[in-house]
Amino acid sequence: MTNEQKMKIAAMRDDGYSYVDIANEIGVSEGTVKSYCRRNGLMRKRTNAEKQDIRHCLFCGKEVIQNPGRKEKKFCSDTCRSKYWNKHLAEVNRKSMRTYECAYCHKPFKAYESAGRKYCCHECYIEDRFGGEYR
Repeated sequence: MTNEQKMKIAAMRDDGYSYVDIANEIGVSEGTVKSYCRRNGLMRKRTNAEKQDIRHCLFCGKEVIQNPGRKEKKFCSDTCRSKYWNKHLAEVNRKSMRTYECAYCHKPFKAYESAGRKYCCHECYIEDRFGGEYR
């Protein structure tokens, strides 16, 4: 890249042009423009509205990059996510337990609400379904 192209990149970034517009104007790839801007501190400054929209990792505090149109990210990585939830077990949203009656022995048993279980154990299932003979 020539010095003239470098000066033009700097001037166009100051005027608010995007990487694509600059690349098309001076005849180099978008990646070349982007890496030159990063190396030389020519990144776009954030507006106040964008600064307010920045989210930080709940565990380590690093800035979390959000993807528009997607669910909000709360953690910068899977490691931070698992460490956070391991330290905050009381905040984990667990499914509620419900009491059911076994279809075979009629004893009450507990299972997660959405499990849809009929039997308290495997033995009751075998007895009811196969008459105790399995195999």
